This record gives sequence, structure tokens and C-alpha cells, in this order.
Amino acid sequence: MPKLVLTDRAVASAKAEEGARLELWDLRTPGLCLRVTDRGVRTWIFRYRTPDGRQPRFTIGKMPAVSLKDARDRALTLNRDVALGGDPAADRRHARVEVQDAARTLDELADVYFDACACGEWKPKGKRKRAHVIAGEKHRFRLHVKPDLGERPFTSVTRVDVKALLRGMIGNGIGAQTNLTQAIIRQIYNFAISEDLVVVNPATGFAPFADSAPRSRIWSDAELVALWAALDDPSGLVDENGKTIHVSEAMRIAIKLLAMLGQRRAEVIGMEHRELDFAAKTWLIDAQRMKGSKAHMVPLPEAAIPLIKRAIQLADADRATPSDYVFPTDRKEDRAVHPASVTHALTRMKVGLGIKGPTVHDLRRTMSTNMTSERCGVTPFIRSKVLGHIDGGGGALVSSIHYDSNTYIVEKRRALRVWVATLEKIVAGEETWAVEGNDEEVCTD
Repeated sequence: MPKLVLTDRAVASAKAEEGARLELWDLRTPGLCLRVTDRGVRTWIFRYRTPDGRQPRFTIGKMPAVSLKDARDRALTLNRDVALGGDPAADRRHARVEVQDAARTLDELADVYFDACACGEWKPKGKRKRAHVIAGEKHRFRLHVKPDLGERPFTSVTRVDVKALLRGMIGNGIGAQTNLTQAIIRQIYNFAISEDLVVVNPATGFAPFADSAPRSRIWSDAELVALWAALDDPSGLVDENGKTIHVSEAMRIAIKLLAMLGQRRAEVIGMEHRELDFAAKTWLIDAQRMKGSKAHMVPLPEAAIPLIKRAIQLADADRATPSDYVFPTDRKEDRAVHPASVTHALTRMKVGLGIKGPTVHDLRRTMSTNMTSERCGVTPFIRSKVLGHIDGGGGALVSSIHYDSNTYIVEKRRALRVWVATLEKIVAGEETWAVEGNDEEVCTD
């Protein structure tokens, strides 16, 4: 059994003789071994000694999915577990039995997966998934996967089944959600593979079905005028059948804030009282609610403050105790409304207005595009700070991320003030101006 300090080159070129198996032990990481078969299959193994003298083997994973660095990191973690009295192989067997007892169908496997994400046990990108991300995945699974595949034994679901599901979605005119649905199935089965429940992921091995070109649509001035009038007074909105379209005042306020502040849908709809400081006119979004996992300070323009206060008043009107959220669900539990609610509200309004194309997220792009135009004259760097992007904007990326703790509150406040003033003129019909190239396809960053 050769022992050496393994390198990427050594593990990539290792070959076993015909009919034999080669094991290369890493002198740098105790217990780590690369096992190579005569067919070229390379598997990382970790071997350790238990207090009773046994020497179990723990399979870490196969190359190239698991690199040398990944294997060493995993082996170091396993060594710590063993030093603290753990038995990784036994723990895996017990966990596998527990999952198998809890899950037979894909629906049940998904429940186990979501629980593992929520408690932090499953962190495929090295960090715990945020609550709203898990909520979005659950919603997508219930809507698109569960009806067709939920009751199927998860071990019987094949690539053919997954492709059929995705083709059906494309056939029904569903675009980006098709790729996101494939992604959630893939993640569920990646979790199952890690638990040794399956060996093949049926959502991999083929390209996404929907086009993934980034959107570039923005709301035109005329569309903003029509939208704002309906947000102020939706009484004239009717659907294709002539039925009145009802959109709550709270949802209409949320849409206005999305247009004014340019923040993401989940960030606005999940706004909490403790994040707001009306005296300082600021909104500090917690790091765990931000896409970049970094707290984000949003200065509040004057026009936004009465809207937020009105939303709080509406939220607490029918509750025995005040909610912690500005846009709480009307159910008994105290939590924010699901972000999809504001999307549904805007979709209904667009039907009544006869507007096709622009989405909730396009309100953010509309603000972004107008900000850096001659209309507002905001620099791309400050625009990026307003949007809460993690980038290098004004210098080297490493400097921006690690050596610049500025919130740029003054510059962001000025930028939002200019944008909201411009928006107010647009919706009042006092200013008509077209962003260059503003048709169905507008290139923005």
C-alpha cells in the first residue's frame, strides 16, 4: 500500500494493473486513501480506528466530483469526529436507516431534504440556506413536482420521468421556472446520494430545457403611469371575463416600495419592524435576508415612509398583538407574506391594465436603468450600492469586499432621492422620456 504526499497530478495519473486495485495513502492527511480500480474508477476512502479496536472504512466520494482538496478537508473533519469519540461509518448507517424509515416516496424524500436544509445539516455550498430560499423551493416542489412525481417511490424516478415533467412545463408555456424545477429535483437527489440512498441523479446529464438568457425588460413611462394610477385606485380593474380584480392595499403599497427602493421582492415583502429607523430614515436589511449574506443599509426617501407606516397600520388592524412584520400573513402565525403574493398581485393588475411583459423584478431593473441614465446621473458604482450588489465597482474586488466597510449612506440617499423625484414626475405625466433602446430588449448591467 504506497504512502506518499498526494498531488493533483499523482491522483489523476494513478493506474491499477489489470485485475488488481491500487490504494494510495496520503501522508499529509491521516486515514485518507485513494482507491483506484483497473477500470479507472477513483474513490476516496477514510480509514480510522475505533476505541474497541475496529478499523472501519468510510467512503468520502468519487473523483472528479470530489477533488483532492475536498477529500482532505472532509478527512480532517472526520478525524476530529473520531478524536471526539465519533464513529462516522456507524453514524452514516444510522442516518441512512432513519432516512429510509422516513422516506419512501419522492414527496417524503423532499420533506427529509427540506428538514436537513432548515437545520443546517445539508449545506451543499458550505452555508445554511436562508428560510425564504427554502420556502421558495418548497413552493416550487409542491406546484410543479408533487402532482406528477410526488407519490412515486423516489428510487424509481428516472431521467425519462424528469424530462417528461420538464417538457410538460415547457409545453404549458412555463419558462425559467422549468430550469428552477430541474434544479430543486437535482438538489434533492444530490442529498439522497450523500445519504447513500441512490447512486444516480435523474435530474443531471442533460441541458436545461428553458432558455436562460438574462431578462432586459424595463417598464416604460406609459406603463408606469398606468400602473401607478391603478395602485392609487384599482376600482376600475377587471379581468378577461369582466370580473373585478381585487388587490389589497398592502400589496399595492409593496409594489410601490419595490418601484421606489429597487430592492428585491423577498427583501421588501419580508421587511421587519426592527430593521426600520424612522428617525434616521433608514432600513437595515439583515445579512441573512440578503442574497450576498451581507447586511444592507437602505436610506428611506420621504415618500416611502408614509407608505411603510400605512402598511404597518393595515397589518395590525385585525391582529390581537402587533406583528413583527410590515407585510404579515393574515394567518394565525406571525410571519411575512410569501414573496410570490406580490407577484400574483401584480400579475392580476397587469391583466386589468392590458400590460404584457414586465415583471416584479423588472421594477428593480427599471430603477437601475433610469438611475445611471442622463435622467438621474447616478454613477454605476453608487447604483450598485443602492441595489445591494457585492462587487468591486470603484476598485479591486478584494479591496471592496474586505477593506471597505462604508455604507455610502449619503450617496445612496441622494441617488434614491433623485430617482423617486423622477418617478413621481413620470407617474404624474410631467415628464416623458425614453431610455435609449427601451423596447422589449434593453441592455442593462
